[in-house]
Amino acid sequence: MFELIRSGGLLMLPILLCSVIAIAIIIERFWTLNSARIAPRNALAEVWGKLRNNQLDAAQLRELRMSSPLGQILAAGLVNAKSGRAIMTESIEQAASHVVHDLERYLSTLGTIAVISPLLGLLGTVFGMIEVFSGIMEQGVGNAQAFAGGISQAMITTAAGLSVGIPSLLFYRTFLRRIDTLVVELERESIKLVDALHSPRAVEVRSGKQG
Repeated sequence: MFELIRSGGLLMLPILLCSVIAIAIIIERFWTLNSARIAPRNALAEVWGKLRNNQLDAAQLRELRMSSPLGQILAAGLVNAKSGRAIMTESIEQAASHVVHDLERYLSTLGTIAVISPLLGLLGTVFGMIEVFSGIMEQGVGNAQAFAGGISQAMITTAAGLSVGIPSLLFYRTFLRRIDTLVVELERESIKLVDALHSPRAVEVRSGKQG
């Protein structure tokens, strides 16, 4: 493996660095973007139950805010629930914008890696071909050994760049799709809470359902 990396030239170092960063981001985002951690299934039902029993005090709100991103959004709405539907909705939207920003953390870096890794590989290919043609100009085409290193560098860096870029792009798109799904779930739960508190008709809040 070390010999393969050395044959690829200096551009293998930034490609390897990109691969390490990409792997770290992918592992971290897989752990973070878990629907059970972002929007616990029974969170809204538990909040509604405490509200009906007058058990939701400042300490409970603080605990709710720290429990999950959904809890952070619901707590922001509850703090301003008595100010009317419009103010409550605005508070929820502001909290949601912060939550979405946190959900998208590091994804721009992963997307950048997906783009630049193949380009680094292409640059290594260019350098390798320059070395090949320089060898041909100096020694002609009779000595294949003289420019075999340049061809090897060109192929290795291209393969390495694509090997990092393609999975990075795949996971980048996967995480974006997962975030979209989570945002829809957060929005649905938040709307249930607003309707439960400010709807002109009676609304029953259940786990994952609205009656």
